[in-house]
Amino acid sequence: MQVAQIKFNTFESISDEDCQQRIIAAKNKLGKDLVILGHHYQHESVYRHADYTGDSLKLSRVVNTLDAKYIVFLGVHFMAEVANILSRPDQITVLPDLAAGCSMADMANLSKVERSYRELSKVLTFDEVVTPVTYINSAADLKAFCGEHGGIVCTSTNATKIIEWSFKQREKVLFFPDQNLGRWSGHKMGIPLDEMPVWDPDLPLGGLSEIQIKKLRFFCGRVIVLFIRCFAFKILNALEKSILMAK
Repeated sequence: MQVAQIKFNTFESISDEDCQQRIIAAKNKLGKDLVILGHHYQHESVYRHADYTGDSLKLSRVVNTLDAKYIVFLGVHFMAEVANILSRPDQITVLPDLAAGCSMADMANLSKVERSYRELSKVLTFDEVVTPVTYINSAADLKAFCGEHGGIVCTSTNATKIIEWSFKQREKVLFFPDQNLGRWSGHKMGIPLDEMPVWDPDLPLGGLSEIQIKKLRFFCGRVIVLFIRCFAFKILNALEKSILMAK
């Protein structure tokens, strides 16, 4: 199948009204083969086109129950990744803006988590002593890291239960990317704040001493924040690309 190349810069000159009409036309042409999922945080100009709305995990869980072949996710990269993971093999997940970032998900990246793994491994046998836990609002490669090292993924609702489970597996926990969620969950479990150090991946041994690493049980990753906004014309890009793929 040959797919014509889309010149994305041509969409930047389209008026808002024309963009809206072309999105509607694209939806009509694809019909039941297309479903648009809209996260609650999206701007009204694109939210109005969503067939389903909700939080990211709720939307991702509904994907494989849909008959649609093309799933356009109005959200950020980690949301579309989760939807794609939970989708069927015959479905295609489309993120209109591949650069759409989330301040939470961008708090940690794989290189820094792997660096933390190497630093902790200088003092401990990581895969025997530490359970890595990542928040659902994180990139797929961080979820994969946790899976490869006997860890797990949590949500804000079940974070405390997941951390309790993690301590039953191994004596220490490395939690990322949201240090606030991690420390609040630890606080609810009765862990003193000074026993939940913030691990800095840019410093040797995370900024801690070998004695601290051996003694303490719960490490929370320090963060870096980036946010990129998603515009309506990029949703049009995704829809028109889906039409070309369907031909």
